[in-house]
Amino acid sequence: MLASFSEFKFFQSFRIPVEEADNLRFLIQKEDDMGRLSYIDDAKLVDISVTGFGFKTHERISVGTELEVSLQFKKRHLDLTGRVVRAFSNVLEDEEIIYGVELDVEKGINKFLESYIMSFSSERLKDCLIQSALKERYTDPNEGFEMFSLLLSLFKDITHFGDKEGFLDTMLEEVIRILNAQRSSIFLINPDTNELEAVAALGLDKTGLKFDYRLGIAGSVFTTGVALNICTESDDSRFNNAFDEKNGFETKSIICYPIHNREDKIIGVIEVINKRNEDRFTIEDEKTMKVLALVFSSVFHSFNPISTTSKIRRFSAPYDRQFAIIGNTPGVKSMRNSISKLKDLDSPVLITGEKGVGKNLFATVLHYEGKRGLHDITTVDCKLKDLNRLEAMLFGPNEEECVFTSTQGGTVVLSHIEHLSFEWQERLFQLIEKKGLEGGIVSFDCRIMATSIKDLAIMTDEGKFYRDLFEYISQAQINLDPLRRREEDIEMLVEYFLKVECKRQGLLLKSFSKKVMDQIKQYDWPGNVYELKKCIERAVLYHPKSHIISDIEINDGVAPLVDISMKQKQFGQIDHVTDFTLPLKERLALVERQMILEEIKRNFGNKSKAAKEMGISREALRKKLIYSQEVLDSLEGNEKKAA
Repeated sequence: MLASFSEFKFFQSFRIPVEEADNLRFLIQKEDDMGRLSYIDDAKLVDISVTGFGFKTHERISVGTELEVSLQFKKRHLDLTGRVVRAFSNVLEDEEIIYGVELDVEKGINKFLESYIMSFSSERLKDCLIQSALKERYTDPNEGFEMFSLLLSLFKDITHFGDKEGFLDTMLEEVIRILNAQRSSIFLINPDTNELEAVAALGLDKTGLKFDYRLGIAGSVFTTGVALNICTESDDSRFNNAFDEKNGFETKSIICYPIHNREDKIIGVIEVINKRNEDRFTIEDEKTMKVLALVFSSVFHSFNPISTTSKIRRFSAPYDRQFAIIGNTPGVKSMRNSISKLKDLDSPVLITGEKGVGKNLFATVLHYEGKRGLHDITTVDCKLKDLNRLEAMLFGPNEEECVFTSTQGGTVVLSHIEHLSFEWQERLFQLIEKKGLEGGIVSFDCRIMATSIKDLAIMTDEGKFYRDLFEYISQAQINLDPLRRREEDIEMLVEYFLKVECKRQGLLLKSFSKKVMDQIKQYDWPGNVYELKKCIERAVLYHPKSHIISDIEINDGVAPLVDISMKQKQFGQIDHVTDFTLPLKERLALVERQMILEEIKRNFGNKSKAAKEMGISREALRKKLIYSQEVLDSLEGNEKKAA
């Protein structure tokens, strides 16, 4: 047992205070430098239990010293052996030291203490019982300082044994003993294989003990950073029973905590299995595991896995990944938070935003980061002109062609879902509700995501989108910001696309001059990230020999810079807002309409909440939308007549 754990165990145990009037005789011997036993003359017994005792003396004794002890009470005599596990003084100036001794197992001590305790008065028995049951820890300043000394002792153990063979196994033995469990394992990530691999295991062979980082309870804790304490019988949704089947073992309860390195990256997990004699681990076990996770994190603080091929975004450079979300603006950080929250759920997701903002990319990352990332993702373009092909993909009747049956366990992305006819929207909802094709034998087992550049809530209110389908696909809704609202991210995106494109074309890394970069930042990018990506690809293609691209002409099609950029930055892509023939009232109505629609989106379609946050009434919001719609209808009608 580690010295620090023995010390802590002794500190936490309740021992019966010994009084001088008890006539409990106590003699203690230790070996001298010559190997001879000698008595400690001034040793006085302070307290005692079946597992250990405390005594005080002026003599200096090292922790770990073996002791021979003789106890006598009335006619009972007992000889014991033990070792010093801790030394402490009540007062810093006191030369008398209190030592804690852990006793070897001795059956006779039970009867001895029973006889000793039976001699107590009823009042003393009550005091002992109350003290053992109700004593508060750390109320005395000395006890707080004592706890600090225990933490220092633990730190000494870690730093002394951290790099030695067998340290992890010793720690896991303590974990199993403290939590009264059957098995315990430590897993660290291998970013090259995208697997969690066992570096230590107690109760089973760690050889070959590895699995995809998204699988099971350990995978969930690793990817989310949220510790789990579950009973597999009541919560089997995330439990992976592959190892149980392989090893003929039954897992009933699991407690799992993440392990971090010094950069605060999650690099692995510690997992403890099967609480003995109970259905699940307790709240106290959770507190203990929290401390143990910190201990193991300190052991692996220098573990820093790096890979150029890893699917795990925190262990590989963005430009080495096929799918990466780039940026540090609040909108991008919100996207990443949404991925963490939604990735392991099965509920549908509606992703909205302007053309080119990266809706399909978001859906793809959300898929691969979650538990369904082990299976396929299929994207259906609802704008497909071949309606027969689109109908077969959505409605079958061939189960091999229908994406909902062929993408078992994976994700189906319905891109541009707003382009489906109202009739097909209704058919699609009925199909999803039945969870299978008519006459088919395969039930649907896929997550559905949908993307749209239009506000489906407004389309639903206007009767242009099937309400039941909208309510189904919008159980979780994410709106992605246009690039003009992410100006601070443009330089990062440019750097990312340059690295990717130069690597793809086999060229040395290029860069843009400050003048060109300023032009790129000032442009509005109506096509958003997709347009910026194409711009960079053409820039690299047109300048194969230039290491620094210092000029982009408007007529070469690389960056179509136009003079209305500042207006678009201010108003966005609002139809007719730059038409100076319109009265100011109508142009302001169109700007107000855009602002109201954005606020409704931000409040997930709740118009009353949107009105409240804008400081207007629900009725005022309704009237503004009606008037602005009348302006739009009038303008569109005039355009049709002119055509």
